Amino acid sequence: MTRALIVVTYLMASATVGTAMFMVSGIPVGLLTGGVLALACSQMHAAWRRGREKHITDREITGLKRVSFQFEQALNDTRSRMDDMSKAIEAKHSAQNRKIVAELQVLESLMRDFASKVSRNAVQQPAADRPAPPRQGTVASYANTLGTDSGMLEIIRSSLEQNRVDLYLQPIVSLPQRKLRYYEALSRLRSEDGKVIMPEQYIKVAAPAGLMSVVDNLLLFRCVQIVRRLTPKNRDIGVFCNISGDTLTDTEFFPQFLEYMHHNRDLAGHIVFEFAQDAVAQAGAQGESNLAYLSSLGFALSMDHVSSLAIDFIKMKKMGFRHFKVRAHTLTNGMSGANAAVSAEDFKKLLERNGLNLIAERVEDEKTVVQILDYGVDYAQGYLFGEPRAVREETLKAVDATPSQNQTVVPLRKIA
Repeated sequence: MTRALIVVTYLMASATVGTAMFMVSGIPVGLLTGGVLALACSQMHAAWRRGREKHITDREITGLKRVSFQFEQALNDTRSRMDDMSKAIEAKHSAQNRKIVAELQVLESLMRDFASKVSRNAVQQPAADRPAPPRQGTVASYANTLGTDSGMLEIIRSSLEQNRVDLYLQPIVSLPQRKLRYYEALSRLRSEDGKVIMPEQYIKVAAPAGLMSVVDNLLLFRCVQIVRRLTPKNRDIGVFCNISGDTLTDTEFFPQFLEYMHHNRDLAGHIVFEFAQDAVAQAGAQGESNLAYLSSLGFALSMDHVSSLAIDFIKMKKMGFRHFKVRAHTLTNGMSGANAAVSAEDFKKLLERNGLNLIAERVEDEKTVVQILDYGVDYAQGYLFGEPRAVREETLKAVDATPSQNQTVVPLRKIA
């Protein structure tokens, strides 16, 4: 429309000038003047349009150059961020590898200490009391040696030397939802013929020989491996790691243990260290200070093997205890026998005032679950929810595939 108006304007101007010249100089001059004027106007308009189009083109080119520069700058920023991310990932992997190497060095040092202890004990023990090593695969010979302390000590030594210390996991679930929340790590020894040696069998022999710190250190090492395997899949899962009373009072080992945990504080929140009631009672001032320091690093503490409920819970809280295990039978039938200051119905409130979670252990049937629910129990553990299972590669895969905490699961019970 605009173009048509411009053309009409040019024609009218040419016609007007041509008519004026016609009146002055005649028809030929009028026609020539009008035609020349129309041609001149069209050329001027064409030149103006070309200039305008060139201006628009230059402006678009400038815009494209600016966009291209911004894109190149963004690309360089992205490359720089990718490089930084790559370096960060490499540094993380390097740090993790250093931790693994450090743990392997700890294990190597542990084995050297163990060899030294075994040698010292072997020298101190009379030759007549040391049985000859049984022939491999001879079940009867192991059955005979299990009945003597010296025979059990020989089995403990061989199990530790040949790395026949197995880690077992048992689930701990929250109530009433029965959601998987923790695993308790338990150690078992295996004799040469494959017989499983339970803690109540080997502890009474290993403790006097000074070997419980070796067993505990191996258990800790395995717990660290399990935690690092579990947490990338589910950061809500934690592991209870048992520490014996002999290890707690070992003036040579426990300071090294504290130093190791100081350098591995990233494990806090995923490992709960568990101590028996008797071990804490006999820990002394130094032991209590060690427990408080371990808690200050961020690690929660738990008490199990509770025989008496006449406890200073305020003192427990100060030392860093956050979990308290009581047998389900004690809650349902044995509170008075355990010297409890309150009834089972009020026991949870007493613990809650001191920042302690109540865990009912040895829960074996549904009837017990119904009973302990009336006592406000936070967590439960027992064969009803899953028996201890040896940690093997297929177990780890099943643990990796464990659904989130929002689902009710008892995964280890299903593993053959």
